[in-house]
Amino acid sequence: MEKAVDALMTDDILTKFLKIFSLNIGNYKKLGDFENYVYEVHKDGKAHILRITHSSHRMLEELLSEADWMNYLNSKGLKVPEVFSSQNGNMVERLTAEDGSPFYASLFSKAEGKPISVRAPEFNKELFQAWGIAVGKMHAATKSYVPSAGIVPRMQWDEEELLLVEKYIPVEDQLVIKHTKDLLNLLQNFPKNINNFGLIHTDLHSGNFFYDGKDIQVFDFDDCCHHWFASDIAIPLYYSLLYKFKEADSAEMKIFGKQFLDSFLDGYQMENEIPDDLERQLPLFLRLRDITLYSVLHKKIAPEDRNSQLLSMMETIKKRIERNDPIYPI
Repeated sequence: MEKAVDALMTDDILTKFLKIFSLNIGNYKKLGDFENYVYEVHKDGKAHILRITHSSHRMLEELLSEADWMNYLNSKGLKVPEVFSSQNGNMVERLTAEDGSPFYASLFSKAEGKPISVRAPEFNKELFQAWGIAVGKMHAATKSYVPSAGIVPRMQWDEEELLLVEKYIPVEDQLVIKHTKDLLNLLQNFPKNINNFGLIHTDLHSGNFFYDGKDIQVFDFDDCCHHWFASDIAIPLYYSLLYKFKEADSAEMKIFGKQFLDSFLDGYQMENEIPDDLERQLPLFLRLRDITLYSVLHKKIAPEDRNSQLLSMMETIKKRIERNDPIYPI
């Protein structure tokens, strides 16, 4: 989290949100604070997830549209968290920080199952297929989604602030800026239709679902936007490679990448038709993820807080962007 936002996020704000959602004030645990403050909280003896968001990251209408889509997916039988209302009957609550800027809070059910490390035995073909099934179901369901009355549609893919890379990365990274603009111009010409484009998750890596041995339950819809379905296939592949292969081994990555894609797409096509031109699109969306990750790391982590491992990863990503190379050659 940016230091300026961190200074505004006080214990008083957390306590007030806990009370507004009728949660146990003395029983909570922070789970993360990268883009949002995420806590495991308790109500009536049951674990829930409280997410607190500063207005510099998301505005109220964005959070309401996220909740609306999650409720829709729930109504279609998908395994996604339930969104709970506060004691005031609101899906999103607001409190004002000392500088006058708002924080927002939402309450979700906690996903069933458990997290799976990329180094765990369960990170295998069966999981990859279940992953593909979950994404395929989501894409099939989103084709018929219409926002509820009063809900502002979620943003389009090119409204993502992180794609304004010159705002966050060093001015000397001119080749990164040029290749970002070139890629965005190329993607603008991609065809869009109901079978390849819609409201999608956009960040479904292994840290954003739990697995019960049969199904995965997806959470963290914070980045959902209107995008090509192919991006939701590229992201799982991208992060599986990034997390699993800290030291690049092209031969091993190529073998794993093929195994992953084969199993993932086997599952995906059980629920939805594979998007047209996927083979051409995947490398481009893998490159796009390099760009957004490089941008967000510059935005969220101050130079003095970057350790040697992070600096090495950022340099590797930068070089891929400069070469126009995807993390995995399709």
